[in-house]
Amino acid sequence: MGSRALEIEGVHKVFTRKNRLKQHRPFSRREKERVVALKRIDLVVERGEVFGVLGPNGSGKSTLIRLVSTLLLPDNGAIRVFGHDVEKDPFAVKRMINRVSVDAAFFKKFSPMENLLYAARLYGMAASDARPKMRSIMTRLGLKESTFHQPMEHMSRGMQQKVAVARGFLTSPILLLLDEPTTGLDPHSKRDVQAFIREIRQEHDATVLLTSHDMQEADRLCDRIAIIDEGAIVALDTPENLKAMVPAQNGDPASLEDVFIELTGRGFEAAEAQEEAS
Repeated sequence: MGSRALEIEGVHKVFTRKNRLKQHRPFSRREKERVVALKRIDLVVERGEVFGVLGPNGSGKSTLIRLVSTLLLPDNGAIRVFGHDVEKDPFAVKRMINRVSVDAAFFKKFSPMENLLYAARLYGMAASDARPKMRSIMTRLGLKESTFHQPMEHMSRGMQQKVAVARGFLTSPILLLLDEPTTGLDPHSKRDVQAFIREIRQEHDATVLLTSHDMQEADRLCDRIAIIDEGAIVALDTPENLKAMVPAQNGDPASLEDVFIELTGRGFEAAEAQEEAS
């Protein structure tokens, strides 16, 4: 395989939704509204990178992850994972990737071990090989062994998210897609997951595509970062070079939040509020 783990060229994605229009008559009709999620995205992720996509909620980050993972198809443009086109060769792509999402789904009546074993079998892993690996990963992420066999519905949101992360790491993907993986976790659990991401990259030669709206997390983990706003990439560079774009404020070095404000004219909270309103 080549050095390029992911190539995205001119990717454009539009969704349509129906809006109800009020009429003078006692009924209403619906009109389709076009929502542009991604606008001609171009980026390359090199093999072995931890590449961050940083932006507010609603900026297009999750849509990008779903496109790379073959869950959605682009309207225009091309996406290649280690040279395999996601539209023309989706099965090859799926064998190389795994995805961790903030909205991860489970069989809630099943235990973490049962859910992970089910995932392992889907990827062709023998149960005898999967079980010790499952225990090792969950322990490394800070889950207590007493929780391994209790129903998922009895676990907290943060604990369920740790199981989702464990499921993503279980199959040792060469491209790991992490869609806000630490959302809902306490600070200690966040550090556990972040440390494990570094280990996966160093020990298994994995490439990581990470979306986040956590500025400090992206700054700490990522080799390069694309800042995305309203579906478009507004900057792409190393964290250090991005922060160097903005002069120090009152003697304090610039943060990625300062960079976002400089590029868009508003902060993350204002951007999220605007996206929700639209």
